[in-house]
Amino acid sequence: MPPKKKLRVTFEATLELEAGNAAMVDLGKMLGPTGVNTRGVKLEYDEATAAHRGEIVPVVVTVYEDRTHSLRYKTPPTSFLIRQALGAQKGSEQPGHKSGGTLSADQVRAIAERKMPDLNATSVDAAEKIVAGCARSMGVSVAS
Repeated sequence: MPPKKKLRVTFEATLELEAGNAAMVDLGKMLGPTGVNTRGVKLEYDEATAAHRGEIVPVVVTVYEDRTHSLRYKTPPTSFLIRQALGAQKGSEQPGHKSGGTLSADQVRAIAERKMPDLNATSVDAAEKIVAGCARSMGVSVAS
C-alpha cells in the first residue's frame, strides 16, 4: 500500500459537552460551517463517553481538509469535579468573604489524580496545589 497522505487540519475546537448526551445544537453551531458530519461526531462522542453520563467531558474536535474528523477526549473541568465532590451546584457567591464548603485532603488528591493527564504538573503533589488553587478561587476551603 502506498503511504497515506498527511491531511491538512482545517479546523480545531474544544467543546465541553454532556457525556453520553451531546447536544446537537452545540455541535451544529461549532461544526456546521466546516461541513463535517455532525451526527457522526455526536454518535462517536456519545458512545465513547457513555460510561461518564452526568459529567461534562471536554473534547477536542479536529476537522481535516477532506471533512473527516478526529476526537481527543479530556478530563472534566476542575471546577466541575470540585462541585461534584462537594455535592453542590456552585462554589461561594462571594469568594474570599463567604465559604462555599470544604474539601478534604483525600478529595483534593482524588481530583488531582483524575486531572493529571491534562494538568501542567509532573507530580501529584503539584497537581494537588493546582486543584487547591482552583478551589480557593471558587471560595471553597481546603482542609490540611
